Amino acid sequence: MPTITQAPPETSEPLKPRDASKAIKRSSIKRDRFFPYALSAPAAFLELLIHIVPMLLGVWIAFLSLTQFSIANWVKAPFVGLQNFITALDPNGPIGSQFFDALGRTFLFTVLVVAIAWSLGIFAAVLLASKFRGNGFFRTLFLVPYALPSYVTTIAWAFMFNQRDGMVNRFLVEDLGILDEGPFWLLGGNSFFVMVVVAVWQFWPFAFLMLLAAVQSIPNEVYEAASLDGASLWKQFTSITLPMIKHANVVLLLMLGLWVFNQFDIPYLLFGPVSPEEATLISPLIYQQSFNNWNFGVGGALSVVLLIALLIVSAFYIRLVMPKEKSIDD
Repeated sequence: MPTITQAPPETSEPLKPRDASKAIKRSSIKRDRFFPYALSAPAAFLELLIHIVPMLLGVWIAFLSLTQFSIANWVKAPFVGLQNFITALDPNGPIGSQFFDALGRTFLFTVLVVAIAWSLGIFAAVLLASKFRGNGFFRTLFLVPYALPSYVTTIAWAFMFNQRDGMVNRFLVEDLGILDEGPFWLLGGNSFFVMVVVAVWQFWPFAFLMLLAAVQSIPNEVYEAASLDGASLWKQFTSITLPMIKHANVVLLLMLGLWVFNQFDIPYLLFGPVSPEEATLISPLIYQQSFNNWNFGVGGALSVVLLIALLIVSAFYIRLVMPKEKSIDD
């Protein structure tokens, strides 16, 4: 009689619906954990390629004797340690004296441009925060310098300040008769004044845009209550407007200060590769040492010094202005 054998019992049981749901949830959480990194990876790679790697190479070049004689094989350029920094910061040397003169001039340039741009921006922002006929037209008009490419406006200003046939000299000499002869605006001491005018023209619309957004966020009820208490417009501005847009001012002044201090486009487009002595700023000086004098090691050292100085000033500024706040958005 044949025997019937039973199949061995299954060792694993099918997943219950609750267990399957937990497994899917764990897989989804694991996938979602790495998904943001996958999205940010291309941007991080480009940031590394465009900014971080060149910055590290610039720091390394600052320790090399990289000149026109060693640029062909710059990897094997002689290592000189801190000699480039000593040359760049020696106040009695030709490069060091130029550096400290340019540093003081750049600081003055930054203070003037930021102060004037902020003053124009806050005035326009407070004026256009209220509703009146033509408000939209003036807002658009004030943003025109910010919308135009900087090189276009700078070249246009260079033509207007031309000594022989520029619009500025024609207006002052022929139309108004204030001057007997048109001065040289792009040479000598006048070149610094021209550089300030062009920089203010380019940067004040950005200050206006940020301050307008900050001023419009202040509730009108605050001004109405202050007006009922008899506060003047100046009192409202100093006691309400400025304190309530403090965080916007912190960011704005820091950004403007860094942009203006590192300014290269305006002097280069106004004066060419070599700026007049009275208008030489830090960034054009680094360019001149690197690409005109073929002294890339000293140019790299000046760049590193500038980077460290800006980091220290920025950290000190943020700490001084916001000593008790952990972040700007708090």
